[in-house]
Amino acid sequence: MTEKKAGKKEYTEKEARAGLKARLPEIQTFPNQFPDYEITIEIPEYTSVCPKSGLPDFGKITIWYVPDNQVIELKSLKMYILAYRNLGIFYENAVNRILEDVVKVCKPKKAIVRGEFTPRGGIKSTVETRYPRGE
Repeated sequence: MTEKKAGKKEYTEKEARAGLKARLPEIQTFPNQFPDYEITIEIPEYTSVCPKSGLPDFGKITIWYVPDNQVIELKSLKMYILAYRNLGIFYENAVNRILEDVVKVCKPKKAIVRGEFTPRGGIKSTVETRYPRGE
């Protein structure tokens, strides 16, 4: 972080990108057997680390998708999500990275990742992103 005149610190590109390129366990898939249905996965005990304060962040991640040819294998998803526990990453980056990683491995027809984060300092944050982007 760099110093401003008033003594306040501002974020650098390093903090803003924290966690985006970290190596995480691979999400596995298996062949889909049925057409046109939806899957919702709730992860109520998501944790990561704030890259600014180093303090833990807590929340619930919900992954909703319409599978095409591949379905996410849940044990590998659990190991992937557990790897965030010690990762310094902002909420917004985590939600967008999870979406990108899910899309990369299972190529769904549609997907939404929603992160509902525990209040900190009296502020509750919810971050949601969709695939295809812009929908």
